[in-house]
Amino acid sequence: MTFLLIAAGLVLLYFGAEWLVKGAAAAAVRLGVTPLAIGLTVVAFGTSAPELTVSTHAALKGLGDIAVTNVVGSNSFNIAFILGLSAAICPIRVTKQLIRWDVPVMIAVSVLCIVLLLDRHLSRPEGLLLFAGITAYTIWTFRQAKREPDLALGLADVFKQGGASSGLWGPAGLVVLGLVLLVLGSKLLIAGALHLARRYGISEAVVGLTIVSAGTSLPELATSVVAAVRRQADISIGNIIGSNIFNMLGILGISSLVRPYSSPELTFWDLGMMLGTALLLLPLLRSGFVLSRKEGLFLLVLYGAYLWHLWPR
Repeated sequence: MTFLLIAAGLVLLYFGAEWLVKGAAAAAVRLGVTPLAIGLTVVAFGTSAPELTVSTHAALKGLGDIAVTNVVGSNSFNIAFILGLSAAICPIRVTKQLIRWDVPVMIAVSVLCIVLLLDRHLSRPEGLLLFAGITAYTIWTFRQAKREPDLALGLADVFKQGGASSGLWGPAGLVVLGLVLLVLGSKLLIAGALHLARRYGISEAVVGLTIVSAGTSLPELATSVVAAVRRQADISIGNIIGSNIFNMLGILGISSLVRPYSSPELTFWDLGMMLGTALLLLPLLRSGFVLSRKEGLFLLVLYGAYLWHLWPR
């Protein structure tokens, strides 16, 4: 029953995010919204919808360890596993803009989050600071991307815009259904994770760092792998960098604004893995502006070693 709850939650989260993005993208097109706006908002933030619903739901239930480790674990998983797998499938060529701005921003935000989490607690003022950060980053990125509209066009194309009808009822229905599935999926996943932790004596933090974080990163996994196969390198890596920044600023900010919480079981190893993978990514990308297959395999091995260290034996 425990594993059935977890599996059902993951399935609902995946399809909820998929249908939310499809419906919102289709509705935006029919309302005349530009592909740029779709790429930067619907797709970029839509893939982080599972993390947002799970962390917010966990915060409301007073499960601070899951609320925080879901984000910390997702960020490590996104870089070490998803980018590693994507590069192993197809080497990823990156632009100088990504290296000069987005990756350093991700590193700086990682440092900020570690500083805020030194006391293992997130308050509403700290949540407000993080939320202000994602607002400023979104505005800046929106302005910058006007110079590169092709990237947003590609982002909008990664998810097929659902529904063939000319009206809004079909897309609106997908959005509502996606939101319902996300909420139900987050409840089932948290319930299953708690049962697993209590049954096998595993801490909530470890479950959040592994099963929950990997499960809520399924949309990022699907988006980046599909983009890598289609040779859309900017989308494959841009999706991960953008999601990691949104996870830290948006999800931790929003969830702690809803209800402040603590994560007493969060360790410096976990925070170090999140910051370490972000720092490691910069020199890897600067080496020829390509994330090669060997470097992708190295990231996968690194994540495997982290799981081996993390999981109780």
